[in-house]
Amino acid sequence: MNVNPERRTQAARTAATREALMTAARELFTERGYDDVGTEEIVRAAGVTRGALYHHFGDKASLLRAVYERIEAESTERVARVVLGSELHSPLDAMKAGVEAFLDECAEPELRQIALHDAPAVLGWERWREIGAANGLGLIEASVSAAIEAGEIRALPVKPLAHLLMGALDEAAMLLARDERPQSRAEVTEVLVALLDSFAVSRA
Repeated sequence: MNVNPERRTQAARTAATREALMTAARELFTERGYDDVGTEEIVRAAGVTRGALYHHFGDKASLLRAVYERIEAESTERVARVVLGSELHSPLDAMKAGVEAFLDECAEPELRQIALHDAPAVLGWERWREIGAANGLGLIEASVSAAIEAGEIRALPVKPLAHLLMGALDEAAMLLARDERPQSRAEVTEVLVALLDSFAVSRA
């Protein structure tokens, strides 16, 4: 089936406009935070009209949601590469490596500002949690299942355990976003690793 070249060009322009808005918003929100960035600044940085922003996203909050969804997807993909990408780790060791990778992500300025400050405040806890779960919960469930199948952790119900672990990770991320003490990262890591070890099958 032939696609009208004009239609293809229009689709490309539409995609480029949307991408420009998301890129501009992502940079500005990271630098100054959602509340201190106006829509006029965003459209100026993107090189588009205010009407284009409202056409593609409706309002500034919806633009933030789209940016947050992308950041979450990219971050989860990087953590997944750590968890799934090495055959050297046992499943439980891979989960611990995933914890370290997740905490590394939380230290990144854009994730810290947009995902851990702006998104929960603007979108509300329920929507924020829903987007986070849509990206990360499947990876946690797969990791738990692999560790159970390997006999490394107790055969507990996978879904409830995955939800509880995700809750612990979310709280750890929120704590680190607000705790400026130099030892906070090490303390949080120690507690999360101890939490994982509490489910381990005793080899004694």
